[in-house]
Amino acid sequence: MAKKVAVIGAGVSGLISLKCCVDEGLEPTCFERTEDIGGVWRFKENVEDGRASIYQSVVTNTSKEMSCFSDFPMPEDFPNFLHNSKLLEYFRIFAKKFDLLKYIQFQTTVLSVRKCPDFSSSGQWKVVTQS
Repeated sequence: MAKKVAVIGAGVSGLISLKCCVDEGLEPTCFERTEDIGGVWRFKENVEDGRASIYQSVVTNTSKEMSCFSDFPMPEDFPNFLHNSKLLEYFRIFAKKFDLLKYIQFQTTVLSVRKCPDFSSSGQWKVVTQS
């Protein structure tokens, strides 16, 4: 039986964590409080309480070669320095290629994460969420 892993957030770190879990034969579940992937790289016109966001004209200050995942290069036709919308597009391509969306519970907020009483022997955590 595969070990279950909780991943909080479907931003860049959450997406790569999901892929690594799957690659290692683990059973991940990602809890994403919004309706989409991308984290802070997903620009929103209207500010949401408790959510950081970039501004509309943000462009990366590292090249696409330095910004890509080591096992998943940026598309050739992408510019060297990416507008945030292109970086988000890259994340979407990555998530689709590795079928990561099926592991994400959207519009689910993590309220708490606590060690289970038998943590020292089980290694388990209790994750409380709200949808």
